[in-house]
Amino acid sequence: MTDWPILSTVTFLPLVGAFLILLVREDGANAKRNIRAIALWTTIFTFALSLLIWIGFDNADPGFQMVEKLDWLDSGISYHMGVDGISMLFVILTTFLMPFCILASWESIDKRVKAYMVAFLLLETLMIGVFTALDIVLFYVFFEGGLIPMFIIIGVWGGKRRVYASFKFFLYTLLGSVLMLLAIMAMLYQSDTTDIPTLLTHDFPASMQTWLWLAFFASFAVKMPMWPVHTWLPDAHVEAPTAGSVILAGIMLKMGGYGLLRFSLPMFPIASMDLAPLVFALSVIAIIYTSLVALMQEDMKKLIAYSSVAHMGYVTMGIFAMNQEGVQGAIFQMLSHGLVSGALFLCVGVVYDRMHTREIAAYGGLVNNMPKYAVAFLIFTMANVGLPGTSGFIGEFLTLLGVFRVNTWVALFATTGVILSAAYALWLYRKVVFGALTKESLEGMLDLSGREKLTLYPLVVLVIFFGVYPAPIFDATASSVQALVNTISISLDAAHGAVAN
Repeated sequence: MTDWPILSTVTFLPLVGAFLILLVREDGANAKRNIRAIALWTTIFTFALSLLIWIGFDNADPGFQMVEKLDWLDSGISYHMGVDGISMLFVILTTFLMPFCILASWESIDKRVKAYMVAFLLLETLMIGVFTALDIVLFYVFFEGGLIPMFIIIGVWGGKRRVYASFKFFLYTLLGSVLMLLAIMAMLYQSDTTDIPTLLTHDFPASMQTWLWLAFFASFAVKMPMWPVHTWLPDAHVEAPTAGSVILAGIMLKMGGYGLLRFSLPMFPIASMDLAPLVFALSVIAIIYTSLVALMQEDMKKLIAYSSVAHMGYVTMGIFAMNQEGVQGAIFQMLSHGLVSGALFLCVGVVYDRMHTREIAAYGGLVNNMPKYAVAFLIFTMANVGLPGTSGFIGEFLTLLGVFRVNTWVALFATTGVILSAAYALWLYRKVVFGALTKESLEGMLDLSGREKLTLYPLVVLVIFFGVYPAPIFDATASSVQALVNTISISLDAAHGAVAN
């Protein structure tokens, strides 16, 4: 317990910044600069404050820490916040990526700047809330609330087909979440509580578990997204502004994986074990199929979007291996992917701001006049492939190791994704960066500006640092993951014992 509500402070601080922005009149360059500055300093201060959560976090304690609880609704639904080793680092990732999003939008967004920054700050609050909520209804409010600002960001500041993409994103995600809402109501009826720590210890009947698992899975599978409900993601990425893509790939996709770890595995362990082969099958299809589709793309953002679906396949596979290596690897892969895919979308944004096209064919030979950009892009491409020495390798290796212990065939097929990811990522890099500078339109392109260096260089450092020294992440997650794996094995043993009797 802390003396002051640090989780609530970090969660709702962006709303203070949004309120300050609303007080600024949007007329003239000066006002726009002030709006951007308020948004930037709000996100930086929120990140700095969120580091206190990590500093004050006890790695040895597998339970929920920094807990805050207040009565909210009369029916027993409470405002309940807390973090454990599984959720804490996602809060840090969210607050860390937001200042980069504001910097990436500094020059490219010039219309309705006020509304844009307010939407991003509101989105930050809702995303942090997802990872800190300890009441299932509060979780649902945050989980669904994030749809609204992202729908507006894509629909107002997106590309030519932005309305189509935003509605597709909204409807897909909402449809899955309606089933989750029904499951929450059934859980409340069965257990008479919405408190997540209490629900984690509640023994749901085996027959009920399957239906509840499927309802939650429908929501989380769309959010991740898993094959075959992934088709909204490439459209949303292509049409979203650069910062929108960073948040979508860096954080919003991780909500699905977090949901599986927080609800599906510990609350419905019997159903999770019974339906693990289904998840393995969908994960392997996602890894191989979307990697092959990525090879055929002509749009840079679409290629990276399909690679995200493939990487999330490793995550779901690792989670349902249900052992220490698989789950640890899945969490690390999500955090690493948040940094790497966010950085790749920032790299695409750099050249898009200069050329206003994402077509791969429009580029070539950028290394000749953008050497610093070429080096940064190379490091993120290698991390995306899973090169040893980058953060991308650790997560992929551990998830494959975890799955190998459970099913060698699944691990074998999934490993082909490593080869395919190298094929599409290196093909993209060769087409865009290498070769002779033959296109006249590219000759005047300048290398990274000071602002762009500020957005890319810190990510370069972290991707290499966690690739070489992943201990800080594993130390934070180890106790909670061990407790989760033990809980699942105890529940399964009890269920098998009951069947034997």
